Amino acid sequence: MDFNLSEEQAALQAAARTFARSEMLAVAEETEREATPLSRDWLKRYAEMGFLGVNVSADYGGLGLGNVEAFLVLEEFAKISSAVAFPIFESVAGPVHALAHFADDALKQRVIPAVCRGEMIVAVAMSEPDAGTALTDLRTRAELRGDRVVINGAKRWCSGGGHSDAYLVYCRLSDAPGAKGIGAVYVDMGTPGLTFGEPEQLMGFRGIPDSDLYFEEVSVPADQIVVPAGGFAKLMQAFDLERCGNATMALGQASGALEEALVWVQDRRQFGKPIVEFQAVQLRLAEMAMRVEAARLLIHRAARNADTGFPSPSHQ
Repeated sequence: MDFNLSEEQAALQAAARTFARSEMLAVAEETEREATPLSRDWLKRYAEMGFLGVNVSADYGGLGLGNVEAFLVLEEFAKISSAVAFPIFESVAGPVHALAHFADDALKQRVIPAVCRGEMIVAVAMSEPDAGTALTDLRTRAELRGDRVVINGAKRWCSGGGHSDAYLVYCRLSDAPGAKGIGAVYVDMGTPGLTFGEPEQLMGFRGIPDSDLYFEEVSVPADQIVVPAGGFAKLMQAFDLERCGNATMALGQASGALEEALVWVQDRRQFGKPIVEFQAVQLRLAEMAMRVEAARLLIHRAARNADTGFPSPSHQ
């Protein structure tokens, strides 16, 4: 088992690192200060560089590479800030992944290439006021009426809420109890009846809009049902990769902090020498490095095997 990056992986990682460090530092400072999302011009730049849809099939405008390659890119941007990494996260681990696996081909062709071109952002709407981690308790309902599906309910903690161009909405599509009645519907921004709450004021995650979503008789074509009732396991399979993406965002912040610390301890001097020469500092750095590397290995293992059903709640 070879844990080294291939030449192609290393080149992709280096390209992402160079771009992120040379182009995005000032942008990250602005998004942190103003709490504004990345501009669409930057999304186009990302697309031109091939950073959106790294693990999306080339048939839909992606690079057609694997999940590990996608997360190598994501980590480099997450070292700069969550806000500059978020569009990449959404394109490689977010709802686009569920669309690619479960939507009909017409919807795939309409949405996924636009995401990879930097023309669209798609967010996922899962949590509700009374259903956070316990998704099987969600109450938002979608009712089939002829060739339309009509959604009523509310969503909370939607990253990208009010800013994204479309939403994959987890909802109850039948009266079957628990997970058996749950599916997902694709809803475009601007659909009549879809409104948004006030933006959340968060301590972190600045530059990533977050708001409640309200659905009042929101009607969309029935062919925008991505996963029908009873498909909760499929949704969770797609969400497992999103969890890997969330972990990679956290990993990027940790590994970026470690890199900054390594530079600082070589510059900072006490008692006539850099503090990196003190054993206590070295021990702390070693512990940090071990934890970062352990996290990276676990994420890459899960990401590499995600398409074969691992990670999964059923894994023992």
